[in-house]
Amino acid sequence: MALRSRTTLTLRLFAAVAPRVQQAPSPVIITTPTREHRAADHTDESLEGLYHLLLLDDAHHSYDYVVEMLGKVLGYGPEKAFALARIVDAEGRVIIETASHDRVTQHQRQIHSYGADSRIPTSRGSMSAVVEPAAA
Repeated sequence: MALRSRTTLTLRLFAAVAPRVQQAPSPVIITTPTREHRAADHTDESLEGLYHLLLLDDAHHSYDYVVEMLGKVLGYGPEKAFALARIVDAEGRVIIETASHDRVTQHQRQIHSYGADSRIPTSRGSMSAVVEPAAA
């Protein structure tokens, strides 16, 4: 009986106080950076001495191949690797890494030696990747 009285009292107090409490709407704005914003975030000075490794698109490698290869060469998870595969497919090239010259050339060699895509009969070799100065 005491429990029921406390519950009833709590509900009555809440009912009396609740109409007086006004909550201001809290808008949530979520934005994703555009290509221009991402480029603006990096000044030439912050990229000095760094290089981009760009993966080039072709018609002889599957998404599965790209996801697998980026996972093994760069340690990317399936979600990130798939997102990069979508970009390279849509835009023809994608920056997959920005790092020192030694690091990007090492990864470039690993990509070039990864081999053909066994899922596609016309695949004869690895994908192509190029190194460019990041500050250019």
